[in-house]
Amino acid sequence: MSYKVETIKDGTERYFYIRDLDTMAIEELPSKYLMHKIKCRRSPNTVKRSAFAICYYMGYMEEKEMELTEVYQLDYEEQTEHFVGFLYWLRVGNHTKQSNGKMKKCPNQGTCNAYLKDVFRFYLFIEAEYEQYGSLKTLSYNQIIAVDQVGVKKVLRNHSFKGYLKEEEHRGRAAKENQIVTILQACTNRRDQLLLLLLAETGYRIGELLGVKYVKDIDYKNHMIRVCFREDNENEARAKNAEYRSAKISNDTFEFLMDYLARYRKILQHQDYLFVNIMGDGIGKPLKVDSVYDMLARMEKKTGVKITPHMLRHYFANMRKSAGWQLEMISQALGHKHLDTTIKYLDWLDDELIEASNTFYEQHSAIYGADRLLE
Repeated sequence: MSYKVETIKDGTERYFYIRDLDTMAIEELPSKYLMHKIKCRRSPNTVKRSAFAICYYMGYMEEKEMELTEVYQLDYEEQTEHFVGFLYWLRVGNHTKQSNGKMKKCPNQGTCNAYLKDVFRFYLFIEAEYEQYGSLKTLSYNQIIAVDQVGVKKVLRNHSFKGYLKEEEHRGRAAKENQIVTILQACTNRRDQLLLLLLAETGYRIGELLGVKYVKDIDYKNHMIRVCFREDNENEARAKNAEYRSAKISNDTFEFLMDYLARYRKILQHQDYLFVNIMGDGIGKPLKVDSVYDMLARMEKKTGVKITPHMLRHYFANMRKSAGWQLEMISQALGHKHLDTTIKYLDWLDDELIEASNTFYEQHSAIYGADRLLE
């Protein structure tokens, strides 16, 4: 493939652009779009994923011997066929073709769809920026007017495409309580133990937790830890969606936090991040995400138990569901924009649904008068 995603760093900010490896020129349209996403405060990981999706698409266009804007000239059927072709091109791994002709691991259908959605967002940016190209015919435009509980009308707009690949139902796996205890007991230091405890008790994303500053973001009186959106974290940790929210921790975990702060006070006093490197050449530097995953990989090798930060978010969600929290409250705690996302975190067991249904029909068994229809 003749295109490559490249990164440049300016202070703490990372910028992405796409280079044509044949001419070594920077591709103007996609790079302008990626800059736009940075300015809109999208997370670096989100922009990076978009960069690779567009880079893959440009490789597909190269094989088709087409320019990006030529797609607008296709009719509806041709556009649909073009984008469906891109999905299947991804599905067989053409975007990962190596110089020796071999393929790497092929993505699943959900990943292919996600790449195409990034490409569509790129095209919508082109349409907004350059009106002369018109709009994609294959993206049908829907508009729904919804009325909330107090009568305020809200217009919901979305673009849809009918040719996505069928995705398998995917639900992330939640960590189990005994697994968390096993990993906690296997940890060799207080920092790693505190990290796991806070992930389990707050439901925060790992990037959010690593951005916590122990002076500014902890309410010691009420045992609350805040997520604060910052773009200049030294360890590149970042809250998703420019969020600010708080979570309360248990008294036991708060006492553990205070012990950690006292134990590592000589290291922590030189900066204000809660989680830092506690040994090695980088001692005192803010802990990075990669270091957390390295630690969890060591714990898995040591105990045979696999746990990830995301599994701990699922654990948090399911524990709150079991405790009777409303779905909206769990969604807010997790920092989700949509309830549909939260639902995917929860393990709705058939037994629970049957029990709930039995209780309902015990109270409302005759609401339709079906018994009288038999008379």
